[in-house]
Amino acid sequence: MPFQDAPPFTSSGSTELADAWWTAFNDPLLDERVDRALRENFTLAAAWERLRQADAIARRARSDRSIDLDGTAGFGRTERDDGADDTTRFSLGLEASYEVDLWGRIGSAIEAERLRAVASEADYKAAALTLSGEVATNWYTLVVARLQVQLIRSQLETNEKVLEVLERRFAVGQSGSADVLRQRQLVESTREQIMIAESLVEVLGHQQAILEGRAPQQEFAYPGSSLPRVPAAPSTGLPAELLRRRPDVIRAMYSLRAADEDVAVAVADTYPRIDLSASISTAAENPSALFSDWIANIAADAVMPILDGGERAAEVERARAEREELLADYAQTVLDAFGEVEIALSREREQSRRLSSLEAQLELARETYTQLRTQYLNGAADFIDVLTTLREQQQIERDLLDARLSLITFRIGLYRALAGGFETPREAGGVSEDLTNGEESRG
Repeated sequence: MPFQDAPPFTSSGSTELADAWWTAFNDPLLDERVDRALRENFTLAAAWERLRQADAIARRARSDRSIDLDGTAGFGRTERDDGADDTTRFSLGLEASYEVDLWGRIGSAIEAERLRAVASEADYKAAALTLSGEVATNWYTLVVARLQVQLIRSQLETNEKVLEVLERRFAVGQSGSADVLRQRQLVESTREQIMIAESLVEVLGHQQAILEGRAPQQEFAYPGSSLPRVPAAPSTGLPAELLRRRPDVIRAMYSLRAADEDVAVAVADTYPRIDLSASISTAAENPSALFSDWIANIAADAVMPILDGGERAAEVERARAEREELLADYAQTVLDAFGEVEIALSREREQSRRLSSLEAQLELARETYTQLRTQYLNGAADFIDVLTTLREQQQIERDLLDARLSLITFRIGLYRALAGGFETPREAGGVSEDLTNGEESRG
């Protein structure tokens, strides 16, 4: 396997990551949104019902190890055409059957379904983890979209004030008409940016409502007006530890183990099978005489496959191929898990550098704009230079907000890559204890 003896991750923090990873942002509003989504989201609810189905299938499979006992009751009436009296007959009986698990076929089938149920449980936890990440990402994107609206409105006020100055200077012949027109175009462009940002806020609000299981047309309580500070970097731990806690890796592992049991079932099905049966019955023409005479029967049947056209051999080959497929899927899932951690670490590292660069650029742009504006008012610079610098400054301000969002998004990606499963409100009631009781006893 390519992940055997995997080296440590390229970097690591020292902060221990909680199961409820989003609490690391210390943001009560985010906590409320995630908690609601975990309770009300319909996609997660569907995943829970799939888990319940898998649990029921596992419990149904265990019934194959028990004796099947059926009760029978009958009533019949015979009408005679020869003048003799009609006859009535009543019957009662019990029938029992049991398959002797000579080669472990039943035990392997039971274990396969139990393992698939455990895999389904891990799949549910993976769905909950994915949902929590989607909620957090959408929530902070919504926060930034509202901050962008506020920022662009502030920029619009600045641009309108500059336009007022230019119009006054134009009125007294100190500025050209082209300068006024350029500034008016910037004002209109800024208004357009406000409309785009407001539209994004509305769309993100609808998406947030859907994630939380609410109708998108309902009124939405919008978030606060600030982004949280990025917490201290979490400890990545060792790659082997990651494999033990990631729910998608756990799901792939248990699916692979279930496939191993399926191979055992297919092989055992090529061997003879012994079925035991027993019955006891009574019959009489009068109900009061039903229990006076009993007939008992005990039988043992051996079933040995002789000719099946290659059906059982083909099933063995299919089961083995499926196991190899799931083995490859497991290996790929492990590599993807390692890759998500490394990619998130790399993105966050480079985004921190980009943020520092943007902050430096913004400071320089503001200084440049202030100097050029003063020079223009003194007749020592062209307005086109002032306008270009103003555009650049305002664009950097918007880029800086987006960059801060990206840094938070990359941290969310790192948390998701490192996180394990966490208990959701639905799991408080639990599912079948046999899913977490270790290996099923083999009879």
